[in-house]
Amino acid sequence: MADQEDEELKMALRMSMQKESPEPKRSKPGEEEISGGAGGGEEGESPEAKNRRHQRELMAAAAEKRMMAMAKNVVVEKSKDKSVNLVKGEDKNVKLVKGEEKNVNLVKSVEKNVNLVKGEEKNVNLGEELSNAEANELFSMIFGCEVTKDILGQWTNQGIRFSPDPDTSMGLVQHEGGPCGVLAAIQAFVLKYLLFFSNNLNMVSPSSSGNLGLRRLADQESAGANIFSSLSEEKKSRALVRGMCEILFMCGSNRRVVIASLSTLDTNLVGSEGRSSDEAISKALEGLSFESGANLQKVLIINTYTSSEDALQRLEALLPVFRSRMGAMLFLISALLSHGMDSVQADRDDPSQPLVTAPFGHASQEIVNLLLSGEAVANVFDGRMDLGGGMFVKGISTRVEVGFLTLLESLNFCKVGLHLKCPTWPIWVVGSESHYTVLFALDTKVQEENELEGKETKIRRAFDAQDQSGGGGFISVEGFHQVLRETNVNLPADKLQNLCSSGYIVWSEFWQVLLDLDKSLGGMKDPSGLMGKKVFDLYHFNGIAKSVMNGNQVSSGSDIPVQRPRLTKLRVSVPPRWTPEEFMSSGPGTSDPAGKDSVGEVSKPEPSQHAPLVDCIRTRWSRATCTWEGDPPSIV
Repeated sequence: MADQEDEELKMALRMSMQKESPEPKRSKPGEEEISGGAGGGEEGESPEAKNRRHQRELMAAAAEKRMMAMAKNVVVEKSKDKSVNLVKGEDKNVKLVKGEEKNVNLVKSVEKNVNLVKGEEKNVNLGEELSNAEANELFSMIFGCEVTKDILGQWTNQGIRFSPDPDTSMGLVQHEGGPCGVLAAIQAFVLKYLLFFSNNLNMVSPSSSGNLGLRRLADQESAGANIFSSLSEEKKSRALVRGMCEILFMCGSNRRVVIASLSTLDTNLVGSEGRSSDEAISKALEGLSFESGANLQKVLIINTYTSSEDALQRLEALLPVFRSRMGAMLFLISALLSHGMDSVQADRDDPSQPLVTAPFGHASQEIVNLLLSGEAVANVFDGRMDLGGGMFVKGISTRVEVGFLTLLESLNFCKVGLHLKCPTWPIWVVGSESHYTVLFALDTKVQEENELEGKETKIRRAFDAQDQSGGGGFISVEGFHQVLRETNVNLPADKLQNLCSSGYIVWSEFWQVLLDLDKSLGGMKDPSGLMGKKVFDLYHFNGIAKSVMNGNQVSSGSDIPVQRPRLTKLRVSVPPRWTPEEFMSSGPGTSDPAGKDSVGEVSKPEPSQHAPLVDCIRTRWSRATCTWEGDPPSIV
């Protein structure tokens, strides 16, 4: 019977290729008797023609039957996923045979890559598995040879979920310590899309977002945190998907994206939406643990994409997985594999150390830098530092989309370069000794520099370019003369000699000289006392669910503090470079009436409040003062 069907199929295919005029629609069984006439066919049709037509109908029916059976076993995904690719003449899964029959041959492996869900034409690609060696290398790179169950628990119990609280609905909630570096980086990119590409979320792709027109939000500033209260779940999900996709493409040098999932979860993705899919995946994860690379290898699957459209579709389909307790871990793995494990290790100063740091399981600076810049470097200064003898350590090579500030800089433990400090968008991941949070503005104008700020940036950039101390803040005499030439600073001979007397120039000493040097000589001294003043708002988001009072109580009215993330609005005032006191003590204002008038125009800074976050802000705006309502913003 099978041989007969094959012959009928072959004959039908051959006839379908003949260049004959289309035949009339074949009759259904029994039509020949109904149609009348001794011949039972069309009027005037010869017995020979009738017989030939009948044979063609039988063979076509057999071919149609065979093709329908084949269609039930193969569903070609619209996104051209690896599951089934119709590649001309050489695809691994579906081959078009060049012979006369042009039949479709299916290799056996296609059945492994295609799932039919409840009769619908939807495909869930199971993807590829890592080898045992690759899985062990990945696990060791992240956690090292020895890792505690507490640290593993932190990283395998943190989903990527938005806050249910209306005041922080745009924010990702953190319940476990450790993965905050991953969550804060994703949060920064989510804010980029929500704030500056809100009207284009349906169209923005990571490869084209930089070309879109800038959306300024200055007119909405008065709304404060309420701007997030009306965000729909759909819009937040789109911002999340686009943010994750942009990060992964950046990690993959804008050439590819690798998306990690778990084979035990893919069967729960389609057919259940919203809470039901979350519950199904949560149940599927019960009892699943990762204590070694072998555990990871058994269930980890990866898909590789070079098209942003395909990657976006896959990430959107996997949102329930990323919301699950494995979400943060899977995203980190996706970023590392997108960059390539060899490339990650090549970026690092010390590849022998795990990326998740002991003893508390925090994300290392290498993880944060990878997610913000696409490079897994350990340093935050610009460029690289030459150690001599052909050795060097690497920092951030280019300006980034969203930036980074750290409390450690205010403590003189490091120097954040301008690439991270002055990002394209006014959004910064903020690091403390043990936690990562996010600082942002609603308007890009906070990044615009006035005359004094622009001059300071130019001089500092030239100085840092000569700094071979890794942000230590000192350069050689030869490098110093190069800085003076590039910035058109004309130092008096006595000041120049004094600065160069020790054989190297320290930034802090050079800066004090610039503050006393008149603008006409390339310095920062501004007799008017007016230039440099700025006032703007910043917002700080801490996603960790911590106990806060701040007038908030549970619905029962008890005094039990509420567990919730925090969003704080800060009023930031950057006073003029020369305050009234400095101006008066310098002399000109005491003898020049015009000077007195100028002093009168300078308002004193508002009474300020202090918190460690203010020290971070001052690494970006050195003379800033901040005020806020309620509890102080927390960066821990």
